[in-house]
Amino acid sequence: MTFKYDTNWVVITGAPSSGKTSVIEELAKRGYPIQTEIARELIEEAQRHGMTLAEVRGAGYVQELQEKILRFKLGRERALDTQKLVFSDRGVPDSIVYFGLAGLGRDLAVEASRIFKYRAVFMLDRLPLVKDGVRSENDAQAENIGAQILADYRSLGYEPVAVPVMPIPARVDFILQKLGAPSQ
Repeated sequence: MTFKYDTNWVVITGAPSSGKTSVIEELAKRGYPIQTEIARELIEEAQRHGMTLAEVRGAGYVQELQEKILRFKLGRERALDTQKLVFSDRGVPDSIVYFGLAGLGRDLAVEASRIFKYRAVFMLDRLPLVKDGVRSENDAQAENIGAQILADYRSLGYEPVAVPVMPIPARVDFILQKLGAPSQ
């Protein structure tokens, strides 16, 4: 797999309700630069403008939403220093599965995933599914999304590191230890 740019960025990914946001927040508390999940931000913004979760996830908006998520994610990444250690709540390759679920062709998301090569990808093991106003998946769907995310990263040449279920500080310590980064 050929990428245009190598980076020092680290992706925290996994199925819905795997603790990604909590891990990212803990990394931020420890002083590491982070990128929050764009999908969550855009869904919450649409809800603030009066859309229901069903409308956001519905056929009339979901394709536009997925394209916007990809555009915003690429825009954020283009603004980052490729040499700086940055932790991201999901990476561009996460869009591959969501493009497929939205009925979009996956090619655009695959091609976008070949721009920046991440230093490492950490795949968080699932926690019990918690509905939170942004998630709409059931357990089976969440499990399927997680499996597809793993397969998509592997198809791009990554070997995601599995992060077992444990308290959030221990998960962060595990990730930092694998990277050889200080616990701060």
